[in-house]
Amino acid sequence: MDALAARGFLADGPCRAQIFFGGLDMLRFVISPFAREYYAQKGISFGFHQLLRVLDDPVSMIDPTGFLSERDTIIGHVMQVVHLNPIYDLQLMEMFPGGLDEFERQVEAMVTGTHPRHRTISAIVEEADYHERLLAYVRAYRRDRRAPPLVRQQGALRRDPRAAAAERTFATLPGFLGYCRRLPPGWPAALLRLRRVSEFPLAFAEPEPGR
Repeated sequence: MDALAARGFLADGPCRAQIFFGGLDMLRFVISPFAREYYAQKGISFGFHQLLRVLDDPVSMIDPTGFLSERDTIIGHVMQVVHLNPIYDLQLMEMFPGGLDEFERQVEAMVTGTHPRHRTISAIVEEADYHERLLAYVRAYRRDRRAPPLVRQQGALRRDPRAAAAERTFATLPGFLGYCRRLPPGWPAALLRLRRVSEFPLAFAEPEPGR
């Protein structure tokens, strides 16, 4: 988190409580429902697949924000799972000196079959051509931060305005941090809100592009 603060991402907050509960909201409003829908489309057992991920890389499963994770943990996580949109993680990698260089190097090693975790990651990742597409996106992103993101195909959730707004809000690091700043700053109030708020608040949504 010190590196994020140094890059200006944490200016004017959010505090640790806001980040913690924002991470929980990201998990329950976007990561979990979109993953369940995606696995259902693929005919993959959600629970069994999560078990495989834990066995291969347990650390990546306990830090949904990535703020407390090491560089290689984040890289391994992105390579292990076909992401809804990896731009958040690429922005997160910029808090590490040479982070994007190393990210590209490891994805390239997955593509060429020389990465030390090639066998285990390849056994878990949901789409065989994901690493080729991820490598192309990382290179495009490094050339131009406005490059079209590598967005995972989904089903009905994207047609739901609330789910689409949640996805848009949590897709980027600035969007996530902006959401966190609007949460109660104290732990008791944030916990009470967690119990009372059961769906994504549209008032917190990032505006649609072009608006």
